[in-house]
Amino acid sequence: MDLATILGLIMGVGLILGSMLIGSAPLSAYYDLPSVLVVIGGSFAACLICFPLRTVLSAPRVTLKVMLNKGEDLAGLIEQVVWLAETARRDGLLALENKVAEIRNPLVRIGIQMAVDGSTPDVVEEVMRTEVSQLAGRHKEGKAIFDQFGRFAPAYGMIGTLMGLIMMLSNMSDPSQIGAGMAVALITTLYGAIAANVIFQPFAEKLAFLSKRELLSTEIAIRGVLAIQSGESPRAIDQKLKTFIPPKLRKNQ
Repeated sequence: MDLATILGLIMGVGLILGSMLIGSAPLSAYYDLPSVLVVIGGSFAACLICFPLRTVLSAPRVTLKVMLNKGEDLAGLIEQVVWLAETARRDGLLALENKVAEIRNPLVRIGIQMAVDGSTPDVVEEVMRTEVSQLAGRHKEGKAIFDQFGRFAPAYGMIGTLMGLIMMLSNMSDPSQIGAGMAVALITTLYGAIAANVIFQPFAEKLAFLSKRELLSTEIAIRGVLAIQSGESPRAIDQKLKTFIPPKLRKNQ
């Protein structure tokens, strides 16, 4: 579970609700179902136009990734690559065939299996980098969904506000209702701003951060597999790969 994301959501929503409770208006004044439909429904409809249905429906799964991810264990990945290098140095590259099932990282598993099968380093690197390219494309697609939701929510909030103002101005016979009508008209702008700045845009930025970390782990995997295949010493591989991570995360220094 991503504790920072959970705390951020709790603080963001909590501070807004707390401010509403402290204010003079009752909490019920901030609720308007038509405004919710305009902002959330309109944003969803716009995203359906932007993306295929399959991509839009993947948003809940991407949301879970933001909230439940554990991050990349880069130091652990380096340890496993060095362990494979030690096995290959001691028993030969073909000995890694019996270790493939124990490899946790799927990209390392692919690379080692290809190396054991006799593929050339160029082919191994090409296949691994193609896998990374496809992974980056999926990450970009997931982030794009939340980017668009973040753009559309405030816009539909403004649309709802304009609709409310039109309805209010079309019925000016009772001046006492103007204040209440204005409040309802502004609620949609509030909903759009909250949805964009508490949920959609922060989630998009977290996805970008997670993607960057995962792509860093894939680069470590590629460099490690190619180094093993070329017969470099485990110590040299260890030192080379540890340059990718901060000193405080490096083990066995």
